[in-house]
Amino acid sequence: MSMTRLPLTIWAFFVTAIIGVISFPVLLSAALLLIMDRSFGTSFFLSDIFIQGEVLHYQGGSPVLYEHLFWFLGHPEVYIVLLPALGITSEVMSTNARKPIFGYRAMVASILAIAFLSTIVWGHHMFISGMNPFLGSVFTFTTLLIAIPSAVKAFNYITTLWKGNLQLNPGMLFSIGLVSTFITGGLTGIILGDSTLDINVHDTYFVVAHFHLVMGISALYGLFAGVYHWFPKMFQGRMMNKNLGYVHFWITAICAYGVFFPMHFVGMAGVPRRYYQNTAFPMFDELTNVQILMTVFALIAAAAQLVFVYNFIYSIFYGKRGPQNPWKSNTLEWTTPQEHMHGNWPGKIPEVHRWAYDYSKTYENGEYIIPGQDFVPQNIPLQENEEELNH
Repeated sequence: MSMTRLPLTIWAFFVTAIIGVISFPVLLSAALLLIMDRSFGTSFFLSDIFIQGEVLHYQGGSPVLYEHLFWFLGHPEVYIVLLPALGITSEVMSTNARKPIFGYRAMVASILAIAFLSTIVWGHHMFISGMNPFLGSVFTFTTLLIAIPSAVKAFNYITTLWKGNLQLNPGMLFSIGLVSTFITGGLTGIILGDSTLDINVHDTYFVVAHFHLVMGISALYGLFAGVYHWFPKMFQGRMMNKNLGYVHFWITAICAYGVFFPMHFVGMAGVPRRYYQNTAFPMFDELTNVQILMTVFALIAAAAQLVFVYNFIYSIFYGKRGPQNPWKSNTLEWTTPQEHMHGNWPGKIPEVHRWAYDYSKTYENGEYIIPGQDFVPQNIPLQENEEELNH
């Protein structure tokens, strides 16, 4: 299989692994230096160290250095969580729109661009840490750059949906929901990425709303889409209950926005995050009803996840068995037998002849390549005289 025939899900997993290899060692280094500061009297992060009231001779450390090392992991970590969800969405959306994914190469390029830019934007978490204002402007520039590949992915998802034969099963609904929350959270990221605007909303509920829409809700939507999509492959053809899936999606989607959309306005009003209660700040008393409303939505959303848990566990044992390829998908996992076996396939490993998104592809005279079938699995050889698209 050539790299240009890889499903976008695999591209996302592959690039995510690279980000992890680059970023996690930096956090480990920060932790080791912190242990040395606390246990052996060094001063990598502490400018003044007191033991029994006496100042040690080791001085000159900077707590801001710890912030730099922590956030060098902290921001790539967002995409370590989010990129797999975006990759899953690409697969689920194309399959259920019955259309080729729009702009395959652009989608791959956007994944690579996001991976690179995610490693050079960590300073936007530190705009009010006392860093040099010029450095803040550099991080503002690189942060706003990451909006370009993110927008490429969002617009390509929307174009994939455009005029598609949409199959609105639970997996597809969660994929569409991911695109919605990804765009919503991304727009507020433009505000937080500006070093001047960030001063007003830093460490407020505005940040909580942005972060959880992009990384929390979007990543969870990708997870749910993947579970609903690949559940039959995990559990020998058994299908999750579609109606319970609809209940799960709609309650979760409504409550997610019910929690985080009002939170933007609470943050712009200045309510700080990480406070147990705001009784010491009378100016926030008028926002109490809004916070109660968000809490109610959060509790309802949590209860909706019990529907998913019940559906998941029940379907493992009693779910209806579907066909080998229930979603009529092209990728290789759907060519394996429903019974799990060593090596996945009983005979020779199939050879890949196509990319993963040959949906609604015709051969000639308006006829489908495989009669009665609007998709062409990756292991089907190219037809005679068939012109392979330059994907």
